[in-house]
Amino acid sequence: MSEIFTQDLVKWLDENLKPHLYQDYAPNGLQVQGRPVIKKVITGVTASQALLEKAIEYQADAVIVHHGWFWKNEDVRILGVKYQRIALAIKHDLNIIGYHLPLDAHPEWGNNRQLAKVLDLQPFYEEDQPQTCGRSGLVWLGSVVTGETTLADLGVLISQRLERAPLLIGDTDKVIRKVAWCTGGAQGLFQDAIDAGVDAFITGEASEPVYHMARESGVAFIAAGHHATERYGIQALGNALVDRFGIASTFVDIPNPV
Repeated sequence: MSEIFTQDLVKWLDENLKPHLYQDYAPNGLQVQGRPVIKKVITGVTASQALLEKAIEYQADAVIVHHGWFWKNEDVRILGVKYQRIALAIKHDLNIIGYHLPLDAHPEWGNNRQLAKVLDLQPFYEEDQPQTCGRSGLVWLGSVVTGETTLADLGVLISQRLERAPLLIGDTDKVIRKVAWCTGGAQGLFQDAIDAGVDAFITGEASEPVYHMARESGVAFIAAGHHATERYGIQALGNALVDRFGIASTFVDIPNPV
């Protein structure tokens, strides 16, 4: 089995995911230091206690996730759930590595790119870079591969591919051609999608205002699940580590209905 020094793996991840380009809500990269050499990695969406327990069961050296720890504005004290997780990681010498917005946006391994593959969306490109809208640069633009579909049929496709029924807001007979999407909790970026002139916006979560925005703008809103839309980027990243370094990487899905 191949191996790599932890510091070299994190350096490679930083060079490729470029966290310095983002004003993120949590630190990206190595969040809790573990053993100095990595042979086996567990990847997952969130660094929950359940995922850590799986990593220990699999005798992994590192846990790499999309949702790590130490989020802005959270209580900085190490108490309760936070204590249990950190104590478990330290006790078993696990490296905890997380990449949030950099993994959403990466043009090859990112959640947006991988969701497009899963849902048969064709991103628009400008000079080999995915076309986005809004100041955040996180909302991708594209079209349905079939050229057009209805909101109802798109909902069926999403349900089948993500194994979760999405929330659809809009006329189910509406013809969908141009779409915008941003995985996870991007309901606050709905206006960017509306301004871009799309027929539908796909994200993970919904909030109360989006219902009225969708009805009044005529742009369909689809909430397909935060967890469900963000399972794929971390898997692609794990596969990239296998290809590049030959280390073992296993994705563990901890089901989450949100």
